[in-house]
Amino acid sequence: MLAAFLTLPPLGSVSNDPGSRALTVEADDGRVFATRGAFRGERLTAADLPPTLAQAIVAIEDRRFYSHWGVDLRGLLRAAWRNTTGGGVREGGSTITQQYVRLTSLSQEKTLRRKIQEAFLALRAESEMSKSDILVGYLNTAYFGAGAYGADAAARRYFGKPAKQLTLPEAAMLAGLVRAPSQLAPTRNFGGAKERADVVLQAMVETGAISTKEADAARAKTVTLRTPPETPPGTNYFLDMVQADARRLTDTGGDLTVRSTLNLDLQSLAEGVIARRLDAEGAKKKVSQAALVALSPQGAILAMVGGRDYEDSQFNRAVQAKRQAGSLFKLFVYLTAYEQGLSPDSVLVDRPVQIGDWEPQNSNNRFRGALPLRSAFALSVNTIAAQLGDELGIPAVIATAKSLGVTSDLPSVPSLALGSAEVTLLEMTRAYAGVLANRTPLETYAVHAIRGGQPQPIYLHPDQAATRGLPGDSRTMMLDSLQAVVDSGTGKAAKVPGLAVGGKTGTTQDYRDAWFIGVTPEMVVGIWVGNDDNSSMNRVGGGDLPAAMFRDFVQRASAQLAKGRKRPSAARAEPAPAPAPTPNPSAPVPPAAIPAGVEARGVPEVIDTGTLSFRGRVVRLAGVEGQGGALARQLARYLRRREVSCAAEGDGMRCRIDGDDLAALILAAGGARASEDAPQDLLAAEEQARSERVGLWGRER
Repeated sequence: MLAAFLTLPPLGSVSNDPGSRALTVEADDGRVFATRGAFRGERLTAADLPPTLAQAIVAIEDRRFYSHWGVDLRGLLRAAWRNTTGGGVREGGSTITQQYVRLTSLSQEKTLRRKIQEAFLALRAESEMSKSDILVGYLNTAYFGAGAYGADAAARRYFGKPAKQLTLPEAAMLAGLVRAPSQLAPTRNFGGAKERADVVLQAMVETGAISTKEADAARAKTVTLRTPPETPPGTNYFLDMVQADARRLTDTGGDLTVRSTLNLDLQSLAEGVIARRLDAEGAKKKVSQAALVALSPQGAILAMVGGRDYEDSQFNRAVQAKRQAGSLFKLFVYLTAYEQGLSPDSVLVDRPVQIGDWEPQNSNNRFRGALPLRSAFALSVNTIAAQLGDELGIPAVIATAKSLGVTSDLPSVPSLALGSAEVTLLEMTRAYAGVLANRTPLETYAVHAIRGGQPQPIYLHPDQAATRGLPGDSRTMMLDSLQAVVDSGTGKAAKVPGLAVGGKTGTTQDYRDAWFIGVTPEMVVGIWVGNDDNSSMNRVGGGDLPAAMFRDFVQRASAQLAKGRKRPSAARAEPAPAPAPTPNPSAPVPPAAIPAGVEARGVPEVIDTGTLSFRGRVVRLAGVEGQGGALARQLARYLRRREVSCAAEGDGMRCRIDGDDLAALILAAGGARASEDAPQDLLAAEEQARSERVGLWGRER
């Protein structure tokens, strides 16, 4: 005890700074979809502290707060007795003062020495500070879950308001969190938080802070969360980039709100395409990973998938992975040729070639003879690309690649013409987008605007400065060659009916990497598939899985974009229109909150791919014959933490998720069979899955 006293730290000697500032991230249309970091809010003063919050904290945490001197012996004995008779730790004996000094002056280690120091410091705090200051200090430092440190941060995080505006049921819910903030955070356990709030209200009745009538009224009142749902797991690759950009673009303290470039509809499509294709074909084709980047013609990142599962691996294969580009790199070879006077109609001979000790071979080990460059590019003829690289000079090809934004090291060797250099998917997609936009280089970006505590933005993405375009008619000729790849070359699997599409396939030695980057008038989409250990796939080339993924994505993305959405101005960084308040999806939804015609809404459990359960209520999807097993588990992963709403139709229900018909999505992914009486749109979705051999139809080959 003497040693503990002699090494007693001063009051307030430990910083309670929990780390990075909170980041609230909005999609390009203003919808909030993610939060990261630690919310701080404003530091409360005694004048700001709502009486109901003070009474709630005292009632549930330390009823004798105003009568003890920092350590409550009676409370310690009561806690020891209840823990002994209850068969476990049911109640703590620390006073609010002890908790305050532990947070501000001591480490969190659980040792006898720290407990003794805690008691000494609590006595010191009581002698030097008023009860009001101790209580306010505690409420400013306590952790309330979901990244919220301090009562004001928690009030803003959960209820969208400062602490001084809290109602009685809201104050009771916050007071109930401090004992187990991670377990009871209402964003993940609304039911548990509500039950704990009821316990707090009863404690307030027992201490005389409120009447039984007031407690009953508070219990009956609906507590509405004004907080985004938990971050969709697939967006985390993109969020890692946004978080780094926000740190780089601003040096302002405090919580930040970022208007990002992400289109949530396209992001959801991208994740679904990657997951469905890998689930259906990955094992057979020995492909374990994939990445996708979709850019607008202006360089905004519209969607990004950095891998199959962020929770399994946070490595972003769209940005961090450097892999050989293969024939994807021929863009720079042919563009250099067009800049130096050749055209798509210029003829070269596909023949055996030797450049020094290097003898490039075609993938089929055959030669086609004389070919126009358009055809040579479309068919990805290696010998002609090697001849061009040799005649033009590899340094000239490197200069073209650098002008279009390739930043990776590019060795000046003859094999560079066939893509022997290691590059990232993002920089290659950026280069292709630069051709579409006629900008050298095109800047890619993930952040439109950043706001702090005020509505005015502290950062706005600047309009891109004028850059030189591609020389002469080289851009037009390159776009013509890219379209030939899809029309008649190695990228025919990327064709989208009714849409002008160009692109280029890429396949590396021993099928270790397969790429497709496609260009449409609205976007540029880059896709890579392969394995993290660099092992070979089962003869998967760029015209196989990557081209099919591109087609799946662009076909639906184009339809989605055609619908159009009214987007708030990113330049003014105006917030999105506030939606009508709705409870947390995992919480019970009061009948009045459900729109007319909607009979079930929330985050469902999956019984099979045609049957869902909403808190015990079973919903059968109209027109769907459900499947169990792996398909049901895949659907459960897809629906994880995502809200579904259902309305009656015939003998079943039609349900929607993010504006899309859930039954149609399931059938198009091959997750179920359509029933005989299914409507035409569902039958068409099943036919699509049959033709593409996905899901259960892939197993019947």
